[in-house]
Formats: sequence, structure tokens, C-alpha cells
Amino acid sequence: MSLSFSSSLLPSPLPHNKNTPKHKTHQQLQQSQNPLHTHKLLLRCAFTSAATALPSSSSPKKKHWKQGEFPGITDTSVPRRTAIKNIKKKLDRKNKAKAWVNTVAEALTDCVLKKQWLQALQMFEMQKEQPFYQPKEATYMKLLVLLGRCGQPQRAHQIFDEMIEEGIEPTSEFYTALLAAYCRNNLIEEGFSIINQMKTVPRCQPHVYTYSTLLKACVDASRFELIDILYQEMDERLISPNTVTQNIVLSGFGKVGMYDQMERVLSGMLESTACKPDVWTMNIILNVFETRTFNILIGAYGKKRMYDKMSSVMECMRKLQFPWTTSTYNNVIEAFADVGDAKNMEYTFDQMRAEDMKADTKTFCCLVNGYANAGLFHKVISSVQLAAKFEIPENTSLYKAVMRVQRQMIW
Repeated sequence: MSLSFSSSLLPSPLPHNKNTPKHKTHQQLQQSQNPLHTHKLLLRCAFTSAATALPSSSSPKKKHWKQGEFPGITDTSVPRRTAIKNIKKKLDRKNKAKAWVNTVAEALTDCVLKKQWLQALQMFEMQKEQPFYQPKEATYMKLLVLLGRCGQPQRAHQIFDEMIEEGIEPTSEFYTALLAAYCRNNLIEEGFSIINQMKTVPRCQPHVYTYSTLLKACVDASRFELIDILYQEMDERLISPNTVTQNIVLSGFGKVGMYDQMERVLSGMLESTACKPDVWTMNIILNVFETRTFNILIGAYGKKRMYDKMSSVMECMRKLQFPWTTSTYNNVIEAFADVGDAKNMEYTFDQMRAEDMKADTKTFCCLVNGYANAGLFHKVISSVQLAAKFEIPENTSLYKAVMRVQRQMIW
């Protein structure tokens, strides 16, 4: 037996007696119309038996809450639960995969910063195997620059071709990065091939930075005969050299003592409105002419065999942070060559190569004369072969030096 208080305006849910007459008597009608009697009905306690509302076999079992518990009725049937464990596993797998991809990307960036090109390529291959992989232009650009700096231009070209296969459209910047990879490794002919290929692609035309990169490679390799060709090509394509371009060429002419060409470039900069001289230009000029003064002193002391004075001038250049140029080394080599001092001459030449200083025609003329004066004619032949290997331009001075050696060998 359960007890419930009802304040509803609905009639009592208690079942009516079967013996109740269908037609109400006059007394019953008066009682129902009496307000007091209606009020009593609202406060009536209804005693219901549990047997009067037997649950059907198909309806679920329900639990009645006790006093003090959360009011309501709870369905005791077991609902179908979502597989929370499976969802959690899927989310964990997804998050781990994303975290792994981020780890590989960070490792790739770290290899690029440390210039570990082989490990960088391995990380890149691992990254491409992931389902989240999306080809990115920035990644390919980093790899192109890295491989160029690490002396791997062929691999850089492979990455460039792979990038195009991935659906990334090449741009002038990508072509310039590939060209720089070849130019950094003194592969100038391949650099010209890249720039000619760019001319055939409408949206990848060479710009001033492309030509500046190729000009620097020509300057570093002492291929000064190509500079005017590139300048002419830039003029035909209406590309004006900027200050950086002119400074590169200016510095190259100054290092090898081509002062007339240097003056021509500087005059062009002064007359131009697009590439005015800047601080770097003035520093280049000051360094060149100061270096020229030191080189004149070194040459003068060397011809008089005042080797201590010559060494002092060279040490002074180091202290004042004036770089030793090709002319500096040539003056020292010439000083030792004139007296047939092959040992010190070779030592100076080896130091010149160790500092990545480009040898020129005068360098090999001095070597040929020095070995001839020392009677080491077999080294004359090796010097000529080395000059051919370095693609040193052959001029009248070199031919005269070789012919002089041949006459000495005949006599």
C-alpha cells in the first residue's frame, strides 16, 4: 500500500464502484454543486493498492525512489551504451598519429638547420608516407636550398622534379633556388641551362635575383667574359641590375685587379637612378684600393728579396682585416719564383688554395717560371695540366712562359 497526496484538479483516479447508479439523485447533485463539498474532494486522501495498477508484462520495470533520494522514477532497464572505449582508442590513435607527424616535421626542420642533408631526406620520405601528408612549397624550398649548400645539386634537381610531380607549380623562386644549387658548386654551364629553361616557362621568367646569382658564380669562377653577356641579356629583357648585383661585380673586379672595369661599373652606378652606391659599395672601394696599396708594397719588397718586410706587410693586412686577394698571393709567389725557391712558392700556392682563393693566369705563369728556375721541369708540365683542369684562360703570357721553359730544356 502506497500513500500519495494529490493537489491536482483532476478527478480521483480511484476506480468507481460497479454498484454506483448511472443516474445521480437530487441529493447527490446538490452535493456536487456545493463549493464546500468540492473543496473536500480536493483534499481527499486516495488510498491505492499496488494490486490496482499491475504492470503489463511488456512494460519495463521501474524503480520508486525512497524518501530523501532524488525524486523521480528511474528506468531500471539497461540502455544501449556507446562504445566509449573504442571512441577513446580511435581518438588516441589519431592524436598519436598527428603528434608523430609533428615530430617528424620538427626533426626535418632540425636536420635542415644542422645542414644534415641525408637525414633531412630520410625524414622527408617518412613524412610522405603518412596519411596526413600534404605537399608544401616551403618544405621543398628548404630542401632545395639545403642540398645546394651541401654540394648536392643533382639531388636538388631530383627534389625539384619530384615537387612538380606532386602537383606544385614551379615559380621563378624555385628555379632560382635550383640555379643557385648549381652555381654554389661552380657548375656554371648547368646554371645557364636552368636560366634558358626558365625563359620557356611563361610564369617562371628570370628576374634580377636570378641574374645576380649567376653573375656571382661567374665572378667567383673568374669567368669575367660572361659578365658582359649577362648584362646585355638583362638589358634586352628590361631587367635593371640593383645595387646588390653591381656590388657583386664590383668586388669581383677589384679582387683580381681589374680596376678599369671596376671604374666602369662604379660610373654606371653613379649615373643610374635605380642602383645608387651604398655603404657596401664604398667599403668595397676602400678595401680594394687599400689592398692595392699593400699589394704594391708586397711586390716591391719581394723583388728586392726583402722577405721580412714582405711578411710584415701581410701580417699588417691581417690585423687591419684587409683580405689577401689573388694579387696578394701572386706577388708572393712571383717573389719566390724569381729566385727559384720552389718550396716556399708551393707552400704559398697551397695556402692560396686552402683559403679558396681563385688562381688566375698570372698565378700559373709564376709557377711555370719558378719551377723552370728551380730546374723542376716535370712540375712545369703538371702545372700546365692543372691550369687546364681549373679552366684557366690561356693568354700570351702563359704561352711565352711555357715556350721559355721549352728552350731551357733544349739547351
